[in-house]
Amino acid sequence: MAKEKKVEQITDMEVDFAQWYTDVCKKAELIDYSSIKGIFIYRPYGYAIWENIQHLMDAEFKKTGAENVYMPMLIPESLLQKEKDHVEGFAPECAWVTMGGSEKLEERYCIRPTSETLFCEHFRDVIQSHRDLPKMYNQWCSVLRWEKTSRPFLRHREFLWQEGHTMHATAEEAKEETEKILNVYADFCENVLAMPVTRGQKTDKEKFNGAEATYTIECMMHDRKALQAGTSHYFGDGFAKAFDITFTDKSNHRAYPHQTSWGVSTRLIGGIIMTHGDNNGLVLPPKIAPIQVIVVPVAQHKPGVLEAAAALSEKLAAAGIRVKVDDTDNSLGWKCAQWEMKGVPVRVEIGPRDIENDQCCMVRRDNREKTFVSIDSAPEAAFDLLQQVHDGLYAKALKNLQDNIYEAHSLEEAKALQEEHGGFIKTMWCESLECELRMKEEAGMSSRCMPFAQENLGDTCPICGKPAKKMIYWGVAY
Repeated sequence: MAKEKKVEQITDMEVDFAQWYTDVCKKAELIDYSSIKGIFIYRPYGYAIWENIQHLMDAEFKKTGAENVYMPMLIPESLLQKEKDHVEGFAPECAWVTMGGSEKLEERYCIRPTSETLFCEHFRDVIQSHRDLPKMYNQWCSVLRWEKTSRPFLRHREFLWQEGHTMHATAEEAKEETEKILNVYADFCENVLAMPVTRGQKTDKEKFNGAEATYTIECMMHDRKALQAGTSHYFGDGFAKAFDITFTDKSNHRAYPHQTSWGVSTRLIGGIIMTHGDNNGLVLPPKIAPIQVIVVPVAQHKPGVLEAAAALSEKLAAAGIRVKVDDTDNSLGWKCAQWEMKGVPVRVEIGPRDIENDQCCMVRRDNREKTFVSIDSAPEAAFDLLQQVHDGLYAKALKNLQDNIYEAHSLEEAKALQEEHGGFIKTMWCESLECELRMKEEAGMSSRCMPFAQENLGDTCPICGKPAKKMIYWGVAY
């Protein structure tokens, strides 16, 4: 008889959160390491999560009028140099192609770290009149940034993402688009990924290279660190001027269009892991789970059990549920532990006694509650439980966020709160770079955002004592 493989244990998150995270990525079979540092292999289960995110998010983009395109992977160095602030920001992370076959290239090509310059070159050729606007483009692709450190899903040298690039006739239209997409991201995180977000604007120090303004959604992980989950940028007409993109407006005058850019990446998967996972492994939000329901036969060697499990699976699949039967010869305990590790939202058990009673047992992954339902009502019960799992995950994550936002009125208090509790520390701020740098140097926190939902916590900046202008969130971030 073949020896049953063991379900590997993972480190408790309370013991070593970083090791817990890596264990989940590996043992839930999401990702593997390649022979090049910082470049990872997306395994089928991990890539399936990204496919589901891509499918659902792409539909939301299309509702706004965006169209998908694909730009080249290589950017000529002369093209990259056209926008000074932009290229300076990415220069340390650029990887260069210098050889074509066995011949040295006359000009270096950068493997895209982002595609603003490529889109601008194209926009210059296709935008001539106000009738050509707006241009609403998005692409799903990989990019390469030569990071010094790496971590699965959170910081890759090569990673998968989408990048939207739009051109508009007026600044007002472009600003409206920037905020619209940020809300698409926020709604997606909350309604699909069960991850509550804080919406706000980045400081000038933290905004995207070449942008006039950057807006962000910030999430809080189990360990109370921040994750920047998505950003949307307003560029104004800076890139248009650098690339000589003009159009004839309705008054027959030449004008520069106004631009936006926006993106999320596979770091969302890292956010899912660190927001919802537990010491038994991954816990997936139902809407993006590759398998929403796993059917586990009990005493499958007995007559009729495998057939009943298959029939139940077919019934669930016919209702539109992503379902799988585990009919392997592993033990019941192994199967339950393995599918818990992989985060399947609902497990359904069916055995001889269940068949006699025309029922099955449904178990929620998030809280392990068991429910016995009739076979006929299984699809409706499964849909109901999937919604309950989503709602339960969101409520738990929202409590973690709300319970870990602390108010501070001095730099010393902010530092003490971060050291004791972690989380977001909210203070007033004078908007000076000096105070932002001092918070980083002395308290170890970067600015996360100036939230749209502003509060008046006082009249002075707690760092320098000068008049305060904005309320800001600080935190330690991934």
